[in-house]
Amino acid sequence: MSSHSENMLFGMGNPLLDISAVVDKDFLDKFSEIVKRKKVEYHAGGSTQNSVKIAQWMIQKPHKVATFFGCIGKDRFGEILKKKAEEAHVDAHYYEQSEEPTGTCAACITGDNRSLVANLAAANCYKKEKHLDLDSNWELVEKAKVYYIAGFFLTVSPESILMVAKHAAENNKIFCVNLSAPFISQFFREPLMKVMPYVDILFGNETEAATFAKELGFETDDIAEIANKTQNLPKENKKRQRVVVFTQGKDDTVATIGDNVIMFPVLDIDQNDIVDTNGAGDAFVGGFLSALVQEQGLEECIRAGHYAAHVIIRRVGCTFPEKPDFH
Repeated sequence: MSSHSENMLFGMGNPLLDISAVVDKDFLDKFSEIVKRKKVEYHAGGSTQNSVKIAQWMIQKPHKVATFFGCIGKDRFGEILKKKAEEAHVDAHYYEQSEEPTGTCAACITGDNRSLVANLAAANCYKKEKHLDLDSNWELVEKAKVYYIAGFFLTVSPESILMVAKHAAENNKIFCVNLSAPFISQFFREPLMKVMPYVDILFGNETEAATFAKELGFETDDIAEIANKTQNLPKENKKRQRVVVFTQGKDDTVATIGDNVIMFPVLDIDQNDIVDTNGAGDAFVGGFLSALVQEQGLEECIRAGHYAAHVIIRRVGCTFPEKPDFH
C-alpha cells in the first residue's frame, strides 16, 4: 500500500476504553472493584474506533492510515486510551475536557459469558465548535478520502456528522455510516434521516435492517428487499450510487451492486471456535474499509470484511493477532 499516505480514512465517534477482567460469578455485582482487584486488560474501544483500528491492522503499513476524532476526559483512563490508540497506530485527535471522565466499556468474563457495561461519560461531550471547527482539525478531515461514522454518534453530535457528510458529498468522497443498533432507528430516526442523503455506503446487521425498515414503513421483512429500498432512498451526490451492506451473522452478507442485490457467503467456522461475537460487526466494517481505502471493488471489500470478522470472533473482545493472514 506504499502509494497511499497517512490519514486516508477518517472516523469520528465515541471513544471508550475497553476494560476486560476475568471474574467469578458473584463478582458482577461489585463492579467498581474490578479495576482495583483483578488483572485487567485495556484496549482502545468504542464502535467506530474499533473499526478504524481493524482497518489499520489489516493494512499494516503505513501507520496512521486513519484519523479518529472523539471526546475523552483529562484523567488516567484518558491517558491509557491515548496510549492504546497510539499502539494501534491510529492517529487519534481527542477533544479533551474535564467536566466528564473518559468513557468506558467494561467486559466481565465469567467462563464463556461476557457482560458488557458501557458508560459513555465524556464520549457524550463532543462539541463541533470546540474541536471539529478548529482549522488544524478540519484540515485532517479534508485530507481523508473515506469517512466512517457509526450511528451511535448520532446521539452525541449530529451537527458534526452533517458537516463531514456534506464535505464528502461536495468533494465526491466516500461517506459511510452504520445503523449500529435498533434503538438508533427507533429513537434517533430524525437525525439519521437527515444524514441518509449523504450516505454512500450503509452498514448494518439483519436486526438493525429490520428495525430500520419498520421505522420507515417499508412493509417487508425480506432483507434483500430492505437493502434495495434503502439503496433507493434520496441521495445528494448523484455521482455515486448508494451501496447497502447488511451482515447476518453466520448467514450470507447481503449487498447491493448496481441495481442488483447479491448474497456473499461468510467463511465457514466451527461453532466451537467462536469465542465472542461482540466485535464481529465492527471488525467486518474495519476489514471492508481497509480494502475500500485501497480502492478495491465491492466484492473484495466484503471478502476483507468477512476475513476480519472471522479472526475477531475467535478471540475475546475486539482484539487481533499481530498480523493478518489475508491475501
